Amino acid sequence: MHSLLDLWHRLYDLEGLIRWGGYIALTVIIFSETGLLVGFFLPGDSLLVTAGLLSSQGFLSIAILATILPAAAIVGQTLGYALGKAAGPHLFKREDSLFFKRSNLLRAHEFYEKYGGVTVVLARFMPIVRTFVPVVAGAAVMNYRRFQLYNITGGAAWVWSMLMIGYILGRSIPGIEKHIDLVIAIVIFLSLMPAVIGWLRRRRHQAAPNVPVSDMRTTLTEE
Repeated sequence: MHSLLDLWHRLYDLEGLIRWGGYIALTVIIFSETGLLVGFFLPGDSLLVTAGLLSSQGFLSIAILATILPAAAIVGQTLGYALGKAAGPHLFKREDSLFFKRSNLLRAHEFYEKYGGVTVVLARFMPIVRTFVPVVAGAAVMNYRRFQLYNITGGAAWVWSMLMIGYILGRSIPGIEKHIDLVIAIVIFLSLMPAVIGWLRRRRHQAAPNVPVSDMRTTLTEE
């Protein structure tokens, strides 16, 4: 238990993790979060913003980050697609475990059904969902070329936008690196907003009373 808590602390000490692991750690985490089902808990958005912030201070090269990290994100989701295509319906019957939550897969499937192929791009900006959407796309046997078009577009847009947020903040606001925890908290809050809004909408829809058609007609007649 102590080892797990220590690992969790190290993963979410983002500045320390990047300074310790550099490009290799960043590449492995981005690949794992986007390509492996067990990677849904990894801090993709905040890690990228922190990397961009540190690159503005000269610790990392923004050019190298902008080259290797989109590649890691694209290859990661390609693996996710392959896993989904190979496992297919069996994944949806799998029981929950420490690193797998069936509810996350079902949520990604619902999102995919609603938005179709564009989901592969949109999901990049949604924690947890982005891990499972390529698996759903593979299980649904989405056209591979079409998937890769969205995969490349979404991977590049996500990584570059998160990196540039950190880089521009670091170049524009002197001393911002001293408040990196606040920046990360804001990024996490904004990245979770779509999921929170979706959850609130579902709750409101479920709480809305189902008015019988006959009652609706009576109300309209009286008006």
